[in-house]
Amino acid sequence: MVQAPVTSSLTTEMIEEVIAGLPIQGRIILRLLLIQYLDITHEEILYMVADRPDPRCVSGKKPVTTMTQESITAMIERRDEYRRRARLRRERTWLQCVALNNQARTASALAARAATLLTAQGVSSETIERLTGEARSAVPSTTLRLLEERWDRHEIPAEEYQKHRLVIEMQTQLRFAERFKKRLELAQREQHTSDCTVLADHEIGHIWGIPAGTLAARKVKFLAQYLTVLQAKCSGVAAGPDSLSLDLWKNTTQVLSHTPVERSIATYDGLERTESALLEKLAAYALIRIPEAVETKFWNSLVYGASSNAVHSETTRTLFGLQRLISVQKDLDTGDETLDEELLKRTAPISKESESVANQHDAGRSELTELQQHILRSFTGG
Repeated sequence: MVQAPVTSSLTTEMIEEVIAGLPIQGRIILRLLLIQYLDITHEEILYMVADRPDPRCVSGKKPVTTMTQESITAMIERRDEYRRRARLRRERTWLQCVALNNQARTASALAARAATLLTAQGVSSETIERLTGEARSAVPSTTLRLLEERWDRHEIPAEEYQKHRLVIEMQTQLRFAERFKKRLELAQREQHTSDCTVLADHEIGHIWGIPAGTLAARKVKFLAQYLTVLQAKCSGVAAGPDSLSLDLWKNTTQVLSHTPVERSIATYDGLERTESALLEKLAAYALIRIPEAVETKFWNSLVYGASSNAVHSETTRTLFGLQRLISVQKDLDTGDETLDEELLKRTAPISKESESVANQHDAGRSELTELQQHILRSFTGG
């Protein structure tokens, strides 16, 4: 009977200690596999440069040395590029989960406060429960259009108008909350997949520059050595080749995934054409003032780093929008009084006096513009 290894005591320090105790080839293999968590040292970079087969041997020319500043720089650039991609992928999935969790919580809070305001206006709990059940199938655009027409014809008082608008807002926020929760589940699965993803053999071979057969042999040898030492540390019993637990490798990535996410420095990439316009839209998005019809498009532009309103994008997915969104969410006041004030402001009807003043202002501005054009023509002789 094979004794099951004890993996509950596995820690990040233990993993790093075991890897540090391997021969230099083993350290390089493990650190390249786990490049989104671990770093390749400069000593290991120099070893990889010297370890690469010289192509001049194949062509029949006598090799001089492969250790040149140019080859070292190229090796470092390849290491940095693969590390950057792996860590941006990890950071992006983490940011998605944080942002979606905040959005779902805000939408649920807005829906709850809208229900409370409706109760305060005399709507029964049975009616609110029925409206909540109908939220998924409700069509807000048609309801809102009919409500606006009744308001324009003076067929409904302001209190009744706001009550209907609160119903629409409550159902809208309920749909948003459901949408964010479903999206969060997908993001969490993507995060789990990303946490368990290691560099492929061809990627390691591109960094190191050794043949695939040599790489495969070293990978098998040093993975077995790593698991053997780690299992002995966890269980206190030396393990043979036939009793190695492959769960230890899965537990390795799982333990490392709980280490803090390294935050990258992202620059503005042109989303929404200007940074001020992006921040304004992010503020509306965090408080869920954005229309349902355009929400998905805007979210995809944040996640994938490109949209029809983007000027340009990075070669890989940018994280600027997601980072700024989480910063806006952290500064957001989601207290009951603030949410009530926001809901009442959203659902308040536009007074007829405000509309008439706005129309007069537009008319006056139009007349002034015509006068300015007349003066301009007089000066230019037109």
